[in-house]
Amino acid sequence: MERNVQPERNVPRERNVQPEQRVYVDKQSPKAYHAMVEASAAVRATAADAGLDRILVELVNLRVSQLNGCAYCLDVHTRTALREGESTRRLGVLAAWRDTELFTARERAALALAEATTHPADAAAQETAYAAARAEFTDAEISAVIWVAITINAFNRVSILSKHPVRGAQGR
Repeated sequence: MERNVQPERNVPRERNVQPEQRVYVDKQSPKAYHAMVEASAAVRATAADAGLDRILVELVNLRVSQLNGCAYCLDVHTRTALREGESTRRLGVLAAWRDTELFTARERAALALAEATTHPADAAAQETAYAAARAEFTDAEISAVIWVAITINAFNRVSILSKHPVRGAQGR
């Protein structure tokens, strides 16, 4: 007598599993992506008009990308920061910026404000960061730092959810 045996539910089966293909949301929805690119250009202009140094902007981009774990944006903005004259030493310790003397008071205030923008639920950290920013920046500069952090947070999400690859070992 033949029995009808059902496979157990929680037992993994051997099969040829392909990695899940991700939708590149920037390619799938080009109008939305181009609007983000235009917004990013406006934010860069806002930062320049406010007098923010390009290296400070790149430090914000990198710190937010570190917090979000976005390899693609870390790659892009590391190369940009190096091209703008940032040192490898400072880039190497950026994740631990609070524990070094390598960053100016303005850079520290911008990094704290960028972290507070990335993790806005921490109200105490947000108030501390804003107070430090007030001591170092004009209203226009504070606004620009926040916009830079908002923009890179958005691009981080596009790249992370699309799984944009970091290819090759070009810049060793």
